[in-house]
Amino acid sequence: MPKYYEDKEEDGQACGGVREDLRQCLLESPCVLQENKSPKQCLREGHCRSLQMTFFACKRSMVSVCGAAYLPSFFLFSEEDHLDQ
Repeated sequence: MPKYYEDKEEDGQACGGVREDLRQCLLESPCVLQENKSPKQCLREGHCRSLQMTFFACKRSMVSVCGAAYLPSFFLFSEEDHLDQ
C-alpha cells in the first residue's frame, strides 16, 4: 500500500511520493536486510517491481506530451491484472 500521502512533507520533486515508496520498499526488502545487497542490486534483481514500474510510468508521463497515451498497457495495470488475462 502506498504510504506517500501519509504525513509526508512536499519535496517539490516530480513523482516524489512514488520515489519515496520505492526507496522504502527496497530498504525494507529481505534482499537488503538479510542478503546485505545494495538497494540498486536488489532493484536490478526485480525486487519492488510494481513500484519501479509505477515510478517509471510517472516519470514517463512527465516527459510525454500526451501522458499515458504512449505507455504500453502493462504499465497501466497491476501484476494481478496481468495474471488474469
